[in-house]
Amino acid sequence: MNAISASESLHACLENVRRLDHDRFLTLIFVPAAKRARLIALYAFNAEIARVREAVSEPMLGQIRLQWWREAIEAIARGEAAGHEAAVALGETFAAAELHGEKLVALIDARERDLDDEPFVDMNALEAYADATSATLMLLAGFALAGPRAAKALAAIRPAGVAYALTGLMRALPLHASQGRLYLPLDLMRTHEIDPHRIFAGEMSEGLRAAMKEITGRARAHLGEARRHAALVDRALLPALLPAALCDRYLSIMEAADFDAFHHSTEVPALIHQSRLTTRKLLGRF
Repeated sequence: MNAISASESLHACLENVRRLDHDRFLTLIFVPAAKRARLIALYAFNAEIARVREAVSEPMLGQIRLQWWREAIEAIARGEAAGHEAAVALGETFAAAELHGEKLVALIDARERDLDDEPFVDMNALEAYADATSATLMLLAGFALAGPRAAKALAAIRPAGVAYALTGLMRALPLHASQGRLYLPLDLMRTHEIDPHRIFAGEMSEGLRAAMKEITGRARAHLGEARRHAALVDRALLPALLPAALCDRYLSIMEAADFDAFHHSTEVPALIHQSRLTTRKLLGRF
């Protein structure tokens, strides 16, 4: 079998980002053309490791897939080829010194938590997961766009990433429930007397609505914290943080008094998202 070419790998990555991570796909238009391939490769890699839990029938198979990715990142850092299109694209678009392989491996390590169906103990544990996954990815995107300058904006990047992850987890609650998974912290479920079996059966309850409201409230708090540090965000970094600009609309939908996670959609037309992103980019905000 012939090795996949750089152009073929990038095209496949772009299609996967469009299909699996549409919010970030919409932000790519705001990335300078010279650096767009980097973010396509990075987001495609993230999409692959984020869906490992859904793609395997048992945790051990997920561990094997994640270990393959660890070894692929190490190989890329040594200048060696790896077979997956996202790995090829990473190798083609990042020099070894710019790859931040240790952070990519940390992102893979954080995804091991997806293979454990036990709920998070408390809100702190959930937010730590959001930090290790979404905020790390946002920081990596920042490095891809602006190099070391991204580190200076960590006070904005970290809460923006956490806010986006918490918002996304609440949007994905019906999907996760259909798979027997819950990302609601145990302490919230106890406080609001939530029966997990009712969630797995697709039943909304006042307790679930209250717990979701607490989590969306935390997402808003993190978003506010990120925006208070917006002055630290170099304009070159802005596309990395733009996914967070979409949180407001999602949160407003889920915070409606009659919102039913199992029967009400949180989807927003791409045209509305694109308008929002364009406005925020022109204003230099996220």
